[in-house]
Amino acid sequence: MVFILDRQIIGGIVAAILTASILVGLCLAQNVPANFVFGDSLVDVGNNNYIVSLSKANYVPNGIDFGIPTGRFTNGRTIVDIIGKYLFSITLHKLLAVAILYKQMLIEYSFLFIKIFSPGQELGFKEFTPPYLAPTTSGSVVLKGVNYASGGGGILNQTGKIFVGRINMDAQLDNFANSRQDIISSIGHPAAQKLLGKAIFSITIGSNDFINNYLTPIISAAEQQLVTPEAFVGTMISRFRLQLRRLYNLGARKILVANVGPIGCIPYQRDVNPAAGDNCVSLANQLAQLFNAKLKSLIEDLSTDLQESKFVYADVYRIVEDILQNYISYGFENANYACCYVSGRFGGLIPCGPPSKVCEDRSKYVFWDPYHPSDATNVIIARRLMDVIIISGSGRAFCSGVDLTAAEDVFKGGVKDMDCRVRPGCPNEPLEGSRLQQGSKLLSLVIFWSPLKVPSS
Repeated sequence: MVFILDRQIIGGIVAAILTASILVGLCLAQNVPANFVFGDSLVDVGNNNYIVSLSKANYVPNGIDFGIPTGRFTNGRTIVDIIGKYLFSITLHKLLAVAILYKQMLIEYSFLFIKIFSPGQELGFKEFTPPYLAPTTSGSVVLKGVNYASGGGGILNQTGKIFVGRINMDAQLDNFANSRQDIISSIGHPAAQKLLGKAIFSITIGSNDFINNYLTPIISAAEQQLVTPEAFVGTMISRFRLQLRRLYNLGARKILVANVGPIGCIPYQRDVNPAAGDNCVSLANQLAQLFNAKLKSLIEDLSTDLQESKFVYADVYRIVEDILQNYISYGFENANYACCYVSGRFGGLIPCGPPSKVCEDRSKYVFWDPYHPSDATNVIIARRLMDVIIISGSGRAFCSGVDLTAAEDVFKGGVKDMDCRVRPGCPNEPLEGSRLQQGSKLLSLVIFWSPLKVPSS
């Protein structure tokens, strides 16, 4: 079926988008006093620099596009660096893409958007959230947030033993408890409780529990024979439940939890499992999907059980999967091979380090090294996560005192339809509802995806 949208409908839709965008953007910018980060090497910004560990990134060519090696396991910024700097941004080019389709209809709204938000305008923190173990992370610095993430860390305490030193989730929570006490000592208990209640807590962890625990070549062979994937994932979820409850009991209320990405597609997994050929490693991806399904249920349970808690489930798996399947449309030229490599068919056998070769154009590679995404990929993931939070209505979870009901109602059903249309084998059912609802769903497709994908029937 063909959508015929008149000026009034389009105007109403774009006005709703702008309303939701502006209100949530300003809310996040003004009402988020601190950003606390937990996780593994995907979001580590230098904690492992200060411990004895085989999992380090404070040497070249890591950080080649950051200026210097900082301990980040990528060529530039991590996902949380980008989200922290740009807590909210529906980028201008997406709105203009719609304006190309509906020129005169949207021009006044485009100018309104330009006036309020210039492209890339910073609404977040002026500085990157610092690593907990850095000597300079003290005093008033802690009041703006701390990064506790550690390369090699996992949900389970036995995860990452091959690296010797790493900070697993339980230890990261211990460190946060210390920071919390410092905050209380600095500003008093009531003010500290208020700050923590408004702060954003993000958690990106779980990959190492598979890659460097259950799936470790040779070392884990016996465990795989004795422990089923279901039992192992069950142990992870049980532990994670206790950890998330502890974080809540320490004062966290706004908690974003990222799921595990398609780890079977990283260069390392593909090189150590040559039988997969040109495909991703199915077992690793199946484990991630099993964990993610249980994690989503856990987040729903905690959201119901924990009073005043505001959890957001971040579906990183789906975002990265889409990037890998449509990498050319995202501007990449290589979705399989590590940009920083030494050996292996996919450059995934040896970690990135001084002996490594580096691709000429890092922006054309999805993966920086055998395990981690490039800065270019992190930018896409970060923006997509923020888009999902805003347009799906989850933005309300991180805002208080802002009524977004009218704007959010426009998008109800749009996210589901968008997901359906990009999944192979998903039934192409006609969109239901009024012309306004139809238009909103079409526009939600445009807002989410680049290049532009407009349904014609």
